[in-house]
Amino acid sequence: MSDDQPGRGDAAPVLPSGEQVELRRRQQRAVVVEVGGGLRRYDVGDREVLHPYPRDAMCDGAHGAPLIPWPNRLADGRYAFDGAELQVALTEPTKHNAIHGLMRWRSWQVADQAPDRVVMAARLRPMTGYPFALDLHIAYELDDEGLRVSTTATNVGATACPYGTGHHPYLSPGAGRLLDECTFQLEAGTRVDTDDERQLPTGRVPVAGSAYDFTSPRRIGQLAVDYAFTDLLRDEHGRAWMRLTGPDGGVVGLWVDATYPYLEVFTGDTLAPDRRRRGLGAEPMTCPPNAFASGEQVTRLEPGATITTTWGVTLS
Repeated sequence: MSDDQPGRGDAAPVLPSGEQVELRRRQQRAVVVEVGGGLRRYDVGDREVLHPYPRDAMCDGAHGAPLIPWPNRLADGRYAFDGAELQVALTEPTKHNAIHGLMRWRSWQVADQAPDRVVMAARLRPMTGYPFALDLHIAYELDDEGLRVSTTATNVGATACPYGTGHHPYLSPGAGRLLDECTFQLEAGTRVDTDDERQLPTGRVPVAGSAYDFTSPRRIGQLAVDYAFTDLLRDEHGRAWMRLTGPDGGVVGLWVDATYPYLEVFTGDTLAPDRRRRGLGAEPMTCPPNAFASGEQVTRLEPGATITTTWGVTLS
């Protein structure tokens, strides 16, 4: 019996992550969940590709969650848009920040489903601090290359709204292994530096020659990382990549299309002891940390306008 199937005759439990939607294609298997519309696990054969969280547990560390309508941190939960001063709830109260948007704990619904594909849907209705309306769809699909994830937002309100998005998968070094044993590569020219107390941006620094220079593959060791990187080198298809090579030789690659100019890298050092450094947070982001406050690269989504962003994961 797998960890995703109740025993025969058992009553169906009320799971912390809600309904489980399993996708399969040949050796690939992914599980998408109702709560947050996120991705609980992705495997190829017996190999973890994305570090999972248990079926009977709440999502920790935003594992696999979409981050809408902003990724990362927002200082004091405050921002201005079209002359209005707005305040959202502080979801990281110890640092006096709002973090990772408004959709992580809401129920999403299945809008379309096939054996190797599911579209999760939700409506973000106007609320205090974000008086705008969005229709949201996330398509998870297994194809010959791997897992592909496309997020679509449509402004269904009467006024323009600010919008950003991200996603929070964790690349797996292999079940039971640590990131310390892995090699990592990310061809990025710039790191967004942050302060130690609140992890808010303080400036941008070149990665060349620094401890965070992963333009060539190198061992992670005990280095702790929780930074966004930008100025990403892209291939002939417009994709930027990060690659984690586990001690078993498996290479987990995460790619982003041109709509994602930032990749956050998080070694998981602040997670619970039994979860630390077991997966590498690899977060596509359309805008930098604190973007709603700074206005930097925030999408202005006009009424009726739609935007789609796409990333994916492979195992080689």
